[in-house]
Amino acid sequence: MDVITSAVTAAIAEGGTSAAYQMLKARLGPRAPRVEEAILDLEQDPGSLSRQFALSDALAAAGLAGDRYLRAAARNLLDEVERRHAAMATQETHWRTSTAGETPNHAVMQVFFATDRQQTGDRHPARQFGAGRGTLAYGSCEVSIPRDHRMGELESPSLLRWQFRPDPERHVVLLRTELATREQYFPTLAQAIAASGGRSALLFVHGYRVSFEDAARRTGQIAYDLGFAGVPLFYSWPSQGRLSGYMVDETNCEWTQSKLTEFLTDFLAGTAAEHVYLLGHSMGNRALARATAAVIAARPELAGRVREIILTAPDIDADVFRRDIVPALAAAGNPVTLYASSNDEALRMSKRAHGYARAGDSGDGLVVAAGMETVDASSVDTDFIGHSYYAEGRSALADMYYLINQQLRAHQRAGLQPVDAPAGRYWTFY
Repeated sequence: MDVITSAVTAAIAEGGTSAAYQMLKARLGPRAPRVEEAILDLEQDPGSLSRQFALSDALAAAGLAGDRYLRAAARNLLDEVERRHAAMATQETHWRTSTAGETPNHAVMQVFFATDRQQTGDRHPARQFGAGRGTLAYGSCEVSIPRDHRMGELESPSLLRWQFRPDPERHVVLLRTELATREQYFPTLAQAIAASGGRSALLFVHGYRVSFEDAARRTGQIAYDLGFAGVPLFYSWPSQGRLSGYMVDETNCEWTQSKLTEFLTDFLAGTAAEHVYLLGHSMGNRALARATAAVIAARPELAGRVREIILTAPDIDADVFRRDIVPALAAAGNPVTLYASSNDEALRMSKRAHGYARAGDSGDGLVVAAGMETVDASSVDTDFIGHSYYAEGRSALADMYYLINQQLRAHQRAGLQPVDAPAGRYWTFY
């Protein structure tokens, strides 16, 4: 990793408020829009290696990685970070020495995946799949979860020196990715599900601005926080993983629907999963909802294995959602839960771009429909862009815990209160 990327990552990881960081950022941004965008994406998750690589690539493409003035400013910033955390570094060294040879202080989650992203040929787990379209690929990942992990957080480093080094003892890290052929994948997945006590599986479909690495880390974190006893897996479609990629993401999400339908059919038909939970976020709900509806219509005998369809912050036209999607999902009697929020900035941006309310909005446009339980998550803690409350808000995760692990409906779950509106009853956190 180049010194500028290392410095930017280090500064962001410790809060991104230092004057030296703001000065370096001000020098970089105006000189290359791609660099400015990559910094904004990295600020959202400094622990994402794929976002760090994106910044490094953008700096190289703009001819800035070798700029001696920028490199000098970056080294000064790294020196500043090092001085501020000298005492902490000493403690870190002592901790490493004293715990050498002891049991690792982190859990390792095995997460299965399917993806129609293009393979890059790079063997690094964070760069193995890019943002282009590809053929269906299958495999599994290992994701570390630190033992002192806090529910809802995707831990990233707080102390960085000359290069970013993810630490499984303290951070959520994509450790390894292993590819499998279709003929290898489904028997292995079926065996893992059969070995789980409840023959359960949780399938996550990510949203806009998410890389393959981000999706893997998030899936591991969600499954760990939910205490999910079954097999977690995710489907990663070719999101561009960057702020300006919204329109391309829309196109690719539509393109991926047939692939996801194929995978979901194979998954339900080819494994012994008796309790399948489908979890979508943001734009990913478009592909997941339509793929699920297609499977229900074409293979109704498989519908009974889907125990819950959970749609979080769905970036779907609200009227289309009411008219077409909810009836299709509810046709087989599968429970559907919608988490919405009036504080979701990404959905507000989408509404401005499309001219119509999104299904994930709350407020006056909150979608309440027969066959679906709607939860207004506006009061739940959010991240700085307010679009990841499904995974980062403790109350939302706690609610999903009881929804998934104890099969409790909204009126049975602590922390929710009913609201009776003209369109029907929905639920809010209190």
